[in-house]
Amino acid sequence: MSASADFAGLFATPAPWLRGTGPHADMVLSTRIRLARNLSDVPFTHRAKDEQLLGVLARVQGAVQTAPGLAGGLMLKMQECSAIERQVLVERHLVSHELCDGARPRGIYVSPDDRISVMVNEEDHLRIQSLTPGFQLSEAWSLADAADDGLDATLEYAFSEDIGYLTACPTNAGTGLRASVLIHLPALVLLEEIQRVLKSVMQVGLNVRGLYGEHSEIMGNLFQISNQTTLGRSERDSIESLERVTRQIIETEERARDRMLRDARTQLEDKVWRAYGTLRYCRTIQAKEVINLCSAVRLGVAMGLEGLCPLRVVNELLVLTQPAHLQRQAGREMEPAERNLYRAQVVRERLVAAERETGENRSS
Repeated sequence: MSASADFAGLFATPAPWLRGTGPHADMVLSTRIRLARNLSDVPFTHRAKDEQLLGVLARVQGAVQTAPGLAGGLMLKMQECSAIERQVLVERHLVSHELCDGARPRGIYVSPDDRISVMVNEEDHLRIQSLTPGFQLSEAWSLADAADDGLDATLEYAFSEDIGYLTACPTNAGTGLRASVLIHLPALVLLEEIQRVLKSVMQVGLNVRGLYGEHSEIMGNLFQISNQTTLGRSERDSIESLERVTRQIIETEERARDRMLRDARTQLEDKVWRAYGTLRYCRTIQAKEVINLCSAVRLGVAMGLEGLCPLRVVNELLVLTQPAHLQRQAGREMEPAERNLYRAQVVRERLVAAERETGENRSS
């Protein structure tokens, strides 16, 4: 089967982390655990020759077939994917910008249930990732840890008794763990309290980034919060610290939402419905505007306003309206102005379908 045929199956399936399920799903879109690993007998990716990286790809492809929960998935090699297909993988949060350049032998392996993926030959030889909907740090850790154990049974990792796992960048050495949550904080932004909250987060050693991680812009009141320290700290300590701080942020956002509903309900509902109306009837729209409008609609869904689309649909629009997804769906490359027209059509059709589906569910 060709890479394009393999990719088509992946593209046709909505990313599981967009389902709008799991604990605190109205606030936390997704939870991610990422483990950085390297093979002991191969130079780090930036020092390795292409033939060595091809060998890493082959070894990982063999190892996943014997690892519990991983066998039978999909391996995509970046050099065999088109530029649009590679960017789709970035938009789905499956690969990083660094991995998708297509210039060197790199790849992504996705498990059959799409909950585990392994980036191959990014900054490190392996980046094992679990991605779950809602706030599920323990579940995400269990998935990633099991996948790591399964691969470790076949592959020999670079490991030091003194340091821990050896990584290309010293900031990842030790556990190699990055745990993160993608959280929606519109009330704290609207009440201009977000900077105080983010400052307190960074003071306890956590990072705050945008929707697409490092160096990405903050859009749609969406913040990615992750641990910063991997050396001299256990995986459990890092996860528990992030869990504790995230729960505090959730409580702070909930109180802010309660205050807004009490003091400015009409203005809040007006903001939500104006956003939904723009999405529902727009004829041309940019990707960033969709994300910002979806933020308001997401808040309305969390408030329980009748007549809005399900949370799952709002989440899916954040990804389906990105440039590469649009062009892949259209089957051609498009200029920005043409994408804006097509994006508006996709949004309208998706919301109409959701309204029809909701209506049928109510009448049945």
